[in-house]
Amino acid sequence: MTDSTPQSTARAADSPATLSRGFSFRSALALAFADVSPIAAVYAIFTLGLFAAGPKFFWAFPIVLVGQLLVAGVFGELASRFPYAGSVYQWSRHVQGTTWGWVAAWAYMWGLTIALGTLSYAASGFLLQIFGVTEPSRWATATVAVVIILLGTGVNIVGRQVLKVMVIASITCEVVGSVGLGVVLLVFYRENPFSALFSSASIPDAATWTSGPMLLAIAYVGWSFLGFEAAGSVAEEVDDPERNVPKAIIFGLLMVGLVVMFSSAALILAIPNLDEVVAAQSGDVVSETLTTHLGAGVTKPLLAMFVIGFISSFLAVQAAVSRCIWGAARDRSLPGSKVLGKLAGPERLPVNAIALTAIVAVVFILLAGSQFYNILVNFNIIGFYIAFGVPVVGAAIARLTGTWRPGPFNLGKWGAPVTYLASLWIIFETVNVAWPRTQPGQPWFINWASVLTTAVLAVVGVAIYLTVRRGIDAPIGERLGHETEN
Repeated sequence: MTDSTPQSTARAADSPATLSRGFSFRSALALAFADVSPIAAVYAIFTLGLFAAGPKFFWAFPIVLVGQLLVAGVFGELASRFPYAGSVYQWSRHVQGTTWGWVAAWAYMWGLTIALGTLSYAASGFLLQIFGVTEPSRWATATVAVVIILLGTGVNIVGRQVLKVMVIASITCEVVGSVGLGVVLLVFYRENPFSALFSSASIPDAATWTSGPMLLAIAYVGWSFLGFEAAGSVAEEVDDPERNVPKAIIFGLLMVGLVVMFSSAALILAIPNLDEVVAAQSGDVVSETLTTHLGAGVTKPLLAMFVIGFISSFLAVQAAVSRCIWGAARDRSLPGSKVLGKLAGPERLPVNAIALTAIVAVVFILLAGSQFYNILVNFNIIGFYIAFGVPVVGAAIARLTGTWRPGPFNLGKWGAPVTYLASLWIIFETVNVAWPRTQPGQPWFINWASVLTTAVLAVVGVAIYLTVRRGIDAPIGERLGHETEN
């Protein structure tokens, strides 16, 4: 189902650049795990979910995890068949064609680059609190965030070895911290019965599973389980990628999901005066609960855990999005492809693509606090789901039309039903997270931010695509001689 132009056909015999191997299965798994980040996943949405649907929001975690595991299964099959740098871009292009591949890349690049800004900004706030700055100015937070971006970019540029060490050290701290805290809370500080997990507290509208509050909680949790495709973005750099990358994608998500669910349940059961906290609809529930039980002395270690979680996620996200940019530039799919497609250094890394993500992230940070920044942040999650939806639906179409051929890793007889269910899930969750919801005190364009940013970026994307489409090379699988026409 791939498509090409006369120019791309003429260049199909070119020898395209490829990335050097340097990641093992463990490294790929660590990247997928760090990209999702259990600490970032819990802290970023816990209070929002609790206030939206009460303690019952906990069940949004297994619902979303099952849906995303279906997607991860499809991604595993796609990664085994097309183990090239850029994950969703490459998978979409090879099963859907150049145009849809470009759509996936455009949404993915924006979604992840915006995420770099939000992750560094959050880490900055926690870091300043560690040093006693409890109410930092916008520019103080922005300055530290820019420093985090520059240091993180330096780690990604220096080489794979430094990145691997940093990521593995970070996720070790995250797992020990998350699981350790959960055990302590459950054993020594449980305040509520396990039946509280089925309670909507003082939110009557959350009484049913299909209510607006529960759908909102599912939308919030949808942010928590994103990033597991990072192992696919670095596929060309992984040993035996056809087998190792699929396993890293699936197990990375499953591991994070289990840690997040355990930590969240422990937190809910440890909240003092649970009904009053939900009714108040204010405050930082995570920090307040831990401080109440463990004392003020836990504050700085807790903040340090948050910093580690968000920075490790930053490193993995930047590695993933830079490979997507480089992979698209290698295909001459972007303006400035000649520069962005270069490799540099002894490990032949996409240094220019990495640097571009840092520059754009810094611009977002400088916009932080403005309404424009808030609108862009709302595209973060919808960008992910659009980028995920294109290859998943493409894989479903390939199966329906009889053009799908499995790779070394495949789901066997379960492949088709998993792909179809994953398509239905991704369509549902994309609509759910994009659905305009009224936020008290916010202007209308903030409530419609996901729709507006998607529309604006779509228009900009179409304009750019039309300027580059005639020069786009054939899919990398064809140019390397690994694939023929589907």
